[in-house]
Amino acid sequence: MSDSERFYRNGLQFECLKCGSCCTGAPGYVYLSEEDIVSIAGFLKKDKVSFIREYTRHVTVFGERRLSLIERKNYDCVFFKGICRIYEARPYQCRSFPFWKRHLVSEREWKRAGKRCPGIDRGRVYPAQEIDRLAKGTPVYDIERFLGISDLEALGFR
Repeated sequence: MSDSERFYRNGLQFECLKCGSCCTGAPGYVYLSEEDIVSIAGFLKKDKVSFIREYTRHVTVFGERRLSLIERKNYDCVFFKGICRIYEARPYQCRSFPFWKRHLVSEREWKRAGKRCPGIDRGRVYPAQEIDRLAKGTPVYDIERFLGISDLEALGFR
């Protein structure tokens, strides 16, 4: 898509208000990359395997085996308790919100996301280049590509 075709060619405003709207209410997946796992486990002072056992679930999406953060019975993220307890180490999927491809297809979709997220259209202006980098920067989530055989076996994934 060329610069002139993007509705956000002049940038978009966003400020995370840490309200939890994106962390609560609806069921879903928060995929974890190797970097996310290492970062969160370190933040929690846990080893990688213990973190995975305690805070993740194994899901298959698009034929890939992935790890996702577990949810509470009400579908809230396991780390949200009035505020994100791992905000400084939160996963890429959380850090890149709301600049996900599905919210960037049109101004209408951006506004729709804004109905759920009060931080959209306020705060600093993200330039189009930064938005594109966030939207396209999706890391590898397939555990077969980053967990070693010993980790997969220790987790019962082999």
